[in-house]
Amino acid sequence: MALEGQDDIARLVARARDGDGAAWRRLVERHSAMLWSIARAHGLNEADAGDVVQTAWLRLVERLDRVEDAAAVGGWLSTTARRESLRAARRRVRERPDDPGDPPVPDHQRPERVVLARDRLDRVALALQELPRRCQVLLRLLATAPSYADLADLLDMPVGSIGPTRARCLAALNRRLER
Repeated sequence: MALEGQDDIARLVARARDGDGAAWRRLVERHSAMLWSIARAHGLNEADAGDVVQTAWLRLVERLDRVEDAAAVGGWLSTTARRESLRAARRRVRERPDDPGDPPVPDHQRPERVVLARDRLDRVALALQELPRRCQVLLRLLATAPSYADLADLLDMPVGSIGPTRARCLAALNRRLER
């Protein structure tokens, strides 16, 4: 499947604003997995995660005419899903306080620590989306490619360019995270 650019997303949003059902379906196909991933990353169960995803789409429907940067709708949905996930996680903790008979929970598994760690991951994901497409692809593939040679083949670039390009992309990512 070809990578979809920001211009394509902006066109889909414009068509969805005009009531094009196929454009809506494509937006849902494009972004639903990300929304589910965000909700599940916050430790939500299936029902709560489903509510978060549904709420994120509902918020977009309610505000679609006011979205200023249609190309950034993925980031907007991601932020909405993250906020809704945090609300759902807090609500769940309030509804079921720790039972004194429960075994102690290690610090790294406490809901607030997990939520903060996942929030950091969400920030990285959003910052990654702001990078030029070439950097996004390189950094994502770098995480899974067995070697620089394989990565160079995939990206059709010299092996010696992978390291310097990676360094520039990571520096750009860090600048976005520091904002």
